[in-house]
Amino acid sequence: MMSEKQRILVVDDEERIRRLLKMYLEKEGFHIEEAEDGEIAVQKALEEDYELILLDVMLPGIDGVEVCERIRQHKSTPIIMLTAKGEEANRVQGFEVGADDYVVKPFSPREVIYRVKAILRRSSTTAYLSKETMTNNSIVFEHLVIEHDAHRVTVDGVEISLTPKEYELLHFLSSAPDKVYSREDLLRDVWNYEFFGDLRTVDTHVKRLREKLNRISPEAANMITTVWGVGYKLEVPK
Repeated sequence: MMSEKQRILVVDDEERIRRLLKMYLEKEGFHIEEAEDGEIAVQKALEEDYELILLDVMLPGIDGVEVCERIRQHKSTPIIMLTAKGEEANRVQGFEVGADDYVVKPFSPREVIYRVKAILRRSSTTAYLSKETMTNNSIVFEHLVIEHDAHRVTVDGVEISLTPKEYELLHFLSSAPDKVYSREDLLRDVWNYEFFGDLRTVDTHVKRLREKLNRISPEAANMITTVWGVGYKLEVPK
């Protein structure tokens, strides 16, 4: 029996772009639904369950940044933003409200497929866990517990809501405490970028992650340490 196709919502006001993405993604075995403006996108995203949303920044009515923000208030569905060159401010805003990735227009359909598959490749998040760092597939620190099977993070006993990429970043850093990773390392291993990607993507996600941890526990937030001139690590208090 064939497994059910993974569903992706494509949001763009240009029909030719929706049609192009639909054609290429359907060839890869995905089921595609479309929305041509922000209001329809929010309605569909909240009423239906999608594996991923491809979301254009510049939309009539409410823009992609606001769409992302509204969705994030209720759901953690992975979101890839589609941005035109020169829309850097929108891209940063997108990350700040919880987007997981972005693709710059004009884009190669092959790059979009690569991004989509990278985000959906959930099984890869277990590859960097060693037996020494796992207890019943959980990573346990004094102020922070990550239950990987359930994708659950608790901070001083309080469960917090993270986007898929925030979770992957925290899980990756936590799996090798005190190891320093450069931004390039993190783009490669967490975002699956090989040759492209904005280093500020990492900085923005680290900032959001710290803010969420800090609301419950400054001690947990302070575990994510900046190593100036190098990158980041998760530091275990001695």
